Amino acid sequence: MRTVRAAPDRDRPATYSMRPAPGEPPVMAWRLTHDWQSQGPFEEHAHDFPGLVYFPTSGGTLRTGRRAWPVAAGDLFVVAPGDVMGHVHAADLADADGWGVFFTADALGPDVPGAHLAWRTHPLLFPFVRGGAIGALRLRVPAADRPTWLARVLALDDELTRREDGYREAALAHLVLLLVAVSRLAADVVGDLRENSEPLLAEVFAVIEERYPEPLSLRDVATAVNISPGHLTTTVRKRTGRTVQEWITERRMVQARRLLAATDLPVGEVGRRVGFPDAGYFARTFGKVHGISPARWRRAGPAQA
Repeated sequence: MRTVRAAPDRDRPATYSMRPAPGEPPVMAWRLTHDWQSQGPFEEHAHDFPGLVYFPTSGGTLRTGRRAWPVAAGDLFVVAPGDVMGHVHAADLADADGWGVFFTADALGPDVPGAHLAWRTHPLLFPFVRGGAIGALRLRVPAADRPTWLARVLALDDELTRREDGYREAALAHLVLLLVAVSRLAADVVGDLRENSEPLLAEVFAVIEERYPEPLSLRDVATAVNISPGHLTTTVRKRTGRTVQEWITERRMVQARRLLAATDLPVGEVGRRVGFPDAGYFARTFGKVHGISPARWRRAGPAQA
């Protein structure tokens, strides 16, 4: 699994995107302990994909938004796309022992809408809809349920590590079980923070979902939702950490990966079906996002099995 860093600017921290290889399940897990420093970023940052951070035991500190949370046993942090994770100091994880699980909308099936829209429409993803990039939602797993939670995460990590026959299906099944458990845990906490808390964003991503296969610009989206392009850019970037055009491109790349992996369509036809009538422009955009051409990405599929 590869993550891609978009550099920070005046209005937002660095933002990370997940880029699964062909055939690879779009989910990753890693252990959060004192030796995690060599495995990931420690700067203030956000992700454009959702995730969970679970601590079965007490110890350490997790920084989200402007808060530093002393970790207690059973803490579960629901990290929505765009949530700002604070700079991790060297001592924060010295006494910690937890797990992070991150995934993309693709993990919930080929028919799930791509990009930000899925997190506002899929029944298992409502805990991730909270109206603003301010920091992760903190929940508490009851003591009696903590062994089961840890076993689920360990089983997911084991499948991703061992990569035996059927590991993709098994890993995604374990992820779904985790999301069911999160939804049940959060049901009484986030009822007023569902899709209707951000009707503008819901409209924006509905337009992208409906029209991404055709020519679509920031101005087109702004016209569809009846606000100025400048105001739309500011709002979407503030709430999600990315621009409207970046979300249009991301939605197109989600579908392009699906078509490249599941069909024998020529690369140019794949590009045409996801909104790139110019095959060369599609190949350049895909290469910029994934670090590899669409043809090479497709050919790499069997090697990843």
